[in-house]
Amino acid sequence: MGAIILAGGKGIRLAPLSEVIPKPLIPKGGRPILEIVNHQLKHQGCRHITLAVGYMSDLIQAYFQEGSRWGVSIDYSVESEPLGTAAPPRQISGLDRTYLVMNADVLTNINYAKLLRYHKKHQGSATIGAYERQVTIDHGVIIRNGRRHISMGVYVFEPEVLDYIGNKAYLDFPDLVKLLLGAGKMVNYYPFSGYWLDVGRHEDYAKAAEEFEARKGEFSL
Repeated sequence: MGAIILAGGKGIRLAPLSEVIPKPLIPKGGRPILEIVNHQLKHQGCRHITLAVGYMSDLIQAYFQEGSRWGVSIDYSVESEPLGTAAPPRQISGLDRTYLVMNADVLTNINYAKLLRYHKKHQGSATIGAYERQVTIDHGVIIRNGRRHISMGVYVFEPEVLDYIGNKAYLDFPDLVKLLLGAGKMVNYYPFSGYWLDVGRHEDYAKAAEEFEARKGEFSL
């Protein structure tokens, strides 16, 4: 399993903290959120990770280097300007097999290997990790059978998805999904009811800081 982690954003919702340290390096329980994600992916069979970086990319690269500290191979795709949440893969060569794409600020106990198996079983072009939640937040919403889900910021893509990203200068995931559906491609969603938190907002960052120690074992740490 290979993964692309989107770590290029400025983390505006976490300002002023994110003005001095990139969001993926902001710590939870004494370690950066992105380090926690790396541990999880390695534990679940991922051997190669590409970090799509932009804002303060030099600090992220200096910390993670080539990944040997975590037992994975890490390389980097550097954005010279913002590409949105869906366009970064177009800069990455060698995407000739199924791959995972995820945001760098997701704290969850999802089993990524199980997600990948689900994707393969349902044979779609893309699968969206979807979390049921009652409150209103700033994420894409999926409604099916009367149940409301939000995108977790975790996806599985087939290589053909790159054809729909193309050379677009900027593209976000909701727009990419519309392109895929418009072309008649199958886009599935993987319902998840475990622990998930987007730590990109101050209130959720504070919540994650409170809950992390009690849940540490759930994150393969």
